[in-house]
Amino acid sequence: MKANKCARPDAFRWKQFNRKSYAVFCSLKKEFQIGVLAFSTLTFVNMESVSAQNETPVQLKNYELEEIEVTGTRVPLTELESAKMVTVLSRADIQAAAVQSINDLLKYAVGVDVRQRGEFGVQTDISVRGGTFDQVTLLLNGVNITNPQTGHHTADLPVSLNDIERIEILEGPAARVFGTSAFTGAINIITRSDKDNQGNVHLTTGGYGLFGGGGRINYVTPAFAQQASGSYHRSDGATKNSDFRIGRAYYQGKYTSSQADIRWQFGFSDQKFGANTFYTPKYDNQYEELRRYLISVQAESKGWLRLTPTIYWQRSQDHYQLIRGDDFGENFHRNDVFGANLNAYFTSVLGKTAFGAEIRNEGILSTNLGKPLEEEQYVKVTGKDRYFDKQDNRTHISYYLEHNLLLENWTLSLGILAHMNTALETGYRYYPGVDLSFRPKDRWKLYASWNKALRMPTFTDLYYQSETLQGNVGLRPEETQAITLGSTYRTYFFRTDVSIFYHRGKNMIDWVQYEPDDKFHSRNFKLDNMGVELNTEIRFRQIVRENFLLDNLQISYAYIYQKRHDDIAFYRSNYAFQYLKHTFIARLNHRIWRQLCGSWSLRWQNRMGGYDKYEENGSSSGILTPYPSYVLVDLKLHWDTEKIKIFAEANNLLNRTYYDFGDIPGFWLRAGINYTFSL
Repeated sequence: MKANKCARPDAFRWKQFNRKSYAVFCSLKKEFQIGVLAFSTLTFVNMESVSAQNETPVQLKNYELEEIEVTGTRVPLTELESAKMVTVLSRADIQAAAVQSINDLLKYAVGVDVRQRGEFGVQTDISVRGGTFDQVTLLLNGVNITNPQTGHHTADLPVSLNDIERIEILEGPAARVFGTSAFTGAINIITRSDKDNQGNVHLTTGGYGLFGGGGRINYVTPAFAQQASGSYHRSDGATKNSDFRIGRAYYQGKYTSSQADIRWQFGFSDQKFGANTFYTPKYDNQYEELRRYLISVQAESKGWLRLTPTIYWQRSQDHYQLIRGDDFGENFHRNDVFGANLNAYFTSVLGKTAFGAEIRNEGILSTNLGKPLEEEQYVKVTGKDRYFDKQDNRTHISYYLEHNLLLENWTLSLGILAHMNTALETGYRYYPGVDLSFRPKDRWKLYASWNKALRMPTFTDLYYQSETLQGNVGLRPEETQAITLGSTYRTYFFRTDVSIFYHRGKNMIDWVQYEPDDKFHSRNFKLDNMGVELNTEIRFRQIVRENFLLDNLQISYAYIYQKRHDDIAFYRSNYAFQYLKHTFIARLNHRIWRQLCGSWSLRWQNRMGGYDKYEENGSSSGILTPYPSYVLVDLKLHWDTEKIKIFAEANNLLNRTYYDFGDIPGFWLRAGINYTFSL
């Protein structure tokens, strides 16, 4: 049989030892890469279960090994054991997708709304299940990198697609797992840890003056593993004032011993871009520069009681101009976040128990955001003849307790988070959660959950003032209660997931205009979100043969409905009420000839709310135009060998005109090459 070299590797990755009697025989006559064994696997594996006396080859074809995913609780649980549903975008998904940024890749997750103002992840708002971009926690290898100044900058990442192993998306509130900022969900980006000493370089070019490239080096010894990468991309922009320059650098290391594992990472990103009408359609010549630094150290002890401490620091610097090259409406911001947490967990006859504490300090120096400083307290803006004359600071303190009861067909996970914020007059607030799953058959899983969460207003929500925006220092923190019901069914060639959810929101924050020529004001609303999601995948090569023309087909659909509980009239919402009511996504991967493969994606979206068409003099037309629904088709062709990968991709293949945020480009053709070499 000729080996298939499209989309999926020849060698299967054995991620988990299954406790089923047939599990080990699913690997017969296949080359497997043995992954890391989770603590839970070693605890519960039954060596007697590997007997094959009662199995036949015909029966064995109907099973596949379970994969392990750990996001969703404070302790490692397999995907089968977990009572939560986690969407995973794998390395194969990344390589097949017609995208060049993590932000673009997230568009393929049906529960995620990605509103992009510029290409290559220049400025993107990411939200989950009809929420806003400020309500999602973004993590890099489990470290919270959410930006307290504004969610507009949270997705300013120091890593590129070439650095990513997978992305895990947890939908729904997860306060007791990731802290209070995980209001509607959490997205955890996991970077690659290759086992071989190797490097690679890549180049990309395309329309609108696009050019860029980067490299990555991986060096491994028995005790140490280190990876370093860097990239730079530039473009003249597909529309007026949308040029960009993006540089990224990332380094991670790991030390392994018999007593503990220690991991560390450093990230840096630098972006300069024309901001077109990114933040207000009244001005089409905006400009912004963003710079970010990230450092973290994590550890995990070994033994009966696992201790996993983490410390991290990040700094974000923002230079914004309302009119490019002019100091009118110009702002400078610098925010620093320090955090430390200690998670501990152990396994007993009663299940798996986790407990711990976390402290996170968020501070900002700004020319616009915060409380006024005395003149002698002013801080000079680095490299500028300006001073930060405002500041604010707040500290989150959290304690948590969680227990997971694991039975043969049931998993019960329940916990509570006690949280205090120094910006609130009240003391500790409590946010409990319960997750339950039932597995009546090997192929079925039913699950239900109830969780509470809180989100503090960002510094922009509280303080921002400009020609078009007015913050509100009287904003109350958002609170929600969420219920989710769902089921999963899967075989060796087919998988489908369906879930329904209801989020009851209190003091939800949005920016609204009361009149067409009014400023946007931040204010609280009582708002409920409800919806349904469906995800299905068919793996044709599992049905027919390994080198079959078609690889896999994925189809997803989501419907969301919102309900307000007040009668306050306003002209336009800028965020909360501009949600995706309908989303349909279809993706097909297939082989064309030898190593040449194709990947197609189709997205249909119908967004609620509307946009205001502005006159040339910057005044509102007073006519609110509903967002039209649209269909986008993307195509990627790629030729993959062991060392060389060549691709060409076309975004918006049908050259459709659509409206989201800013001026979105039409058809965009890109191509590139990636070369891997041994060290």
